[in-house]
Amino acid sequence: MARLAQTHGLTDVQQEILATVRDFVDKEIIPVATELEHRDEYPQQIVDGLKELGVFGLMIPEEYGGLGESLLTYALCVEEIARGWMSVSGIINTHFIVAYMLKQHGTQEQKDYFLPRMAAGETRGAFSMSEPALGSDVSAITSKAVKDGDEYVLNGQKMWLTNGGTSTLVAVLVRSDEGHPEGTAPHKSMTTFLVEKEPGFGEVRPGLTIPGKIDKMGYKGVDTTELIMDGLRIPANRVLGGTTGRGFYQMMDGVEVGRVNVAARGCGVAQRAFELGVSYAQQRHTFGKPIAQHQAIQFKLAEMATKVEAAHAMMVNAARKKDSGERNDLEAGMAKYLASEYCKEVVEDAFRIHGGYGFSKEYEIERLYREAPMLLIGEGTAEIQKMIIGRRLLEEYRFQG
Repeated sequence: MARLAQTHGLTDVQQEILATVRDFVDKEIIPVATELEHRDEYPQQIVDGLKELGVFGLMIPEEYGGLGESLLTYALCVEEIARGWMSVSGIINTHFIVAYMLKQHGTQEQKDYFLPRMAAGETRGAFSMSEPALGSDVSAITSKAVKDGDEYVLNGQKMWLTNGGTSTLVAVLVRSDEGHPEGTAPHKSMTTFLVEKEPGFGEVRPGLTIPGKIDKMGYKGVDTTELIMDGLRIPANRVLGGTTGRGFYQMMDGVEVGRVNVAARGCGVAQRAFELGVSYAQQRHTFGKPIAQHQAIQFKLAEMATKVEAAHAMMVNAARKKDSGERNDLEAGMAKYLASEYCKEVVEDAFRIHGGYGFSKEYEIERLYREAPMLLIGEGTAEIQKMIIGRRLLEEYRFQG
């Protein structure tokens, strides 16, 4: 076990789960990740293996067939998986956000219906907030749901849907003005709908189209798509929690879990970049000695390791705070911001240590260099995190004058 990014106070069960996942990553993900990534190929065999390990049910309560583990256990597993290949952690992240939202906010019927199949990995979750004309400005959503008898009719276009093609259940946030008078604050007139669909591309159910994969610089393998609703009819019993107007709060609760996840991904990718950098520095010789013996490189390694350690500590703190039932938007925002920025810096330093070979597709660091930027924008940009952090700090430290 490596010296860096250790987590103290874990139970025997947590340690066993992490050891199993790490072993799976070393044997089943790292050897094939770069080849699959270069082909932009969905890692079906890896996903099947994670299903067998029970990872899709990690945080789902035992009564629904899951393992009933904490957010901390999940985040540490994500850290390990992202260390192997960040795209794989993206495949399970959206699934977990939807499972978490169902567990916290779903009606009993919704939990009984969805969670056992999600725990088994049979139903696979995705969630959708963003739209083509907006990113983190959720209050500007224009997709609409209009009540029609016992159903709602949904229209609009969504963007940046991770697992848009492979998922079979999408939690979609839209505006629903029913029961909310004109002038209601935007975030109080939003509703989350649970939309079931067939996997694949094209028209995946009447009124719902997934056009195809968006071609991306990195974060390949996992499908990122648009979602177009044109007269999509959804029964009223598929409003998350059974009540309209609660969607914004439900999604924000889910996004806090997502931000801890993105922090964990940043920690995992940074760890792998450090491992590659410190290994290469001991093999590559210049001026008659390994470059690791040059002070310039030792300084880089020292900075990289410190960043790996600091990011991990903040991520663990944010996860533990959420697990304790406390509000963790400040800690999750800080962890996501720091871990993603440090990840980018550690990856770049490892890239520099590799010299010209870092630019070669034969070396793993080239893949990490293209993957790291996604973390700077996923689940809210660094700038959005700083806005959240700043507002929360002003709440906590309000001037009493």
